[in-house]
Amino acid sequence: MHMTLTEAGMLVRGIFEDNGVLPTTSLSVARALVQSEAAGQSGHGLRRVPAYVKQVRTGKVDGKAEPKLSRPRPAVLSIDAARGFAYPALDLAVAKLPTIVREQGIAFATIGRSHHAGVMALTVERFAEQGLIAMMFANAPAAMAPWGGKNPLFGTNPIAFAVPVANADPLVIDLALSKVARGKVMEAHQKGTSIPDDWAFDIDGNPTTDAAEALKGTMAPSGGAKGAALALMVEVLSAGLAGANFSHEASSLFDENGPPPELGHSIIAIDPDAANGGGTAMRMAALAEEMARQDGVRLPGRRGKGLRAEALSNGIEIEDDVLKAIEALR
Repeated sequence: MHMTLTEAGMLVRGIFEDNGVLPTTSLSVARALVQSEAAGQSGHGLRRVPAYVKQVRTGKVDGKAEPKLSRPRPAVLSIDAARGFAYPALDLAVAKLPTIVREQGIAFATIGRSHHAGVMALTVERFAEQGLIAMMFANAPAAMAPWGGKNPLFGTNPIAFAVPVANADPLVIDLALSKVARGKVMEAHQKGTSIPDDWAFDIDGNPTTDAAEALKGTMAPSGGAKGAALALMVEVLSAGLAGANFSHEASSLFDENGPPPELGHSIIAIDPDAANGGGTAMRMAALAEEMARQDGVRLPGRRGKGLRAEALSNGIEIEDDVLKAIEALR
C-alpha cells in the first residue's frame, strides 16, 4: 500500500497507543521507524513493529517508561531508559546535550537499560543540524564471535558519526561492525529469501546462505579481526560505560521472550570550533567538494537523506505482508 509519511506515522503511532504505550513514546517510536523506512533501512523500519508490540505485551519493553536524566559531571549526562524504548531517551539526549556542548566544548551522554537503537544516522544527524559533530556507539544482543571463536559474544555494535558541512547537508556515517546489519538477515528470513554467503556463519562456523541458520549462528565481522576488535571497543564505550548489559547478557530484540535486553548507548558531541577558533564547517565543505570531484564517489549520508526527501514528497510503499502484520496488532 502507498502511504504518505504522515499516514504511516499515524498508523504506527496508533498501533502502539492501542497497546498501552504512552502517547509521547508512541510518537517517538513511530517517527523513528517511519524515518528509517523512508531512508531505505527497512530492516530497522516498519518490519520491527510486530516484534516491538509483542515485547510491550509481555513486558520485555515497558511502554509506560519515561527516561530519567542526571548530570553527574559538568560535561556528562547519564540517562536511564528505564527498560523502555530507546527513542525517547535518544530524544532527551538530542534536546539536552547541545547546551552542555556549547558550555564545555564537548559533552558525553550514556543511555542505560535501553532497547534497539535503530538507525543511528538519524540521531547523529540531528546534532549536525545544530552545528555539532556527533559520534554514537551502541551494543546489541550477541551475534558475533570474538575473532577465532564460534560462539556469539559481541553484538553487531554499530557506530555512527556526523559532521556539519557549510551550505550543504552534513556528512553522516552509520555502520554495523558485522559485514551487514543483522536486521538485513532478519528481513531475508521474513521474506523467505537467501543471503550472500559472506554475511554470516551457521552454528558450526560455516558460511551459510540460509537466513534462518544465520540467525542461529553468528554474523561475519566487517574486516575480519579488525571488525571484531572494534566490536569490543564499542561494547566498552556503550554498555560498559552506561552500566548496561553486555551483548552476551542481553535478550533478543527479534522476539518477545526473555527479560528486557537492557542495552547501552553512548553519544559524544563536540563543538567543531571549540579548539580552532572557527571555520570548521567551511573546511568540511572544501573536503566534501574534493571528495565529490572523483567519479563514482558518493558522499556518506546523502543517499539516505535523498530517499527521505523523496519519501516526504511522494510517500512510501509498504509491503502487503508488513501492513497485514501491523494491522493484526490492533
